[in-house]
Amino acid sequence: MKRQSLTNYAAVLSATVVVAALNVAQAYAVGSVTQGVDAAHGDQQPSNLFGNAGVFSTISNVLLFIVGAVAVIMIIIGGLRYVVSGGDASQVQAAKNTILYALIGVIVAILAYAAVNFVVASFVPNAATNGQSVTGTSAR
Repeated sequence: MKRQSLTNYAAVLSATVVVAALNVAQAYAVGSVTQGVDAAHGDQQPSNLFGNAGVFSTISNVLLFIVGAVAVIMIIIGGLRYVVSGGDASQVQAAKNTILYALIGVIVAILAYAAVNFVVASFVPNAATNGQSVTGTSAR
């Protein structure tokens, strides 16, 4: 019993230390995410990371397209399996599961797309609304 309470105290103490360290790091943080991106920008890197034509938006759009295409193909395969099942209960159930899981995949992809846009908009609010470059004009 003592060992478990000691473990609980250690967990609480470590969580307190982590929170205190984060508060100290936040107090000494200087600048914004935009300034951090500008400071870390290399010569051969794209200048537009956020916004409508940014790297993050492009990657999420391509991945959403791929997931959507695969999900549509799986829905078609599930429909064909359903049609050719011949009344066999196990094949009908497998076809229904294929269609169900494909629809769940589409929903998860759409939610992931929304989450990426929400995170990008919350870090750089002006970049998500007007497509401006985060780094601006850099003297490199």
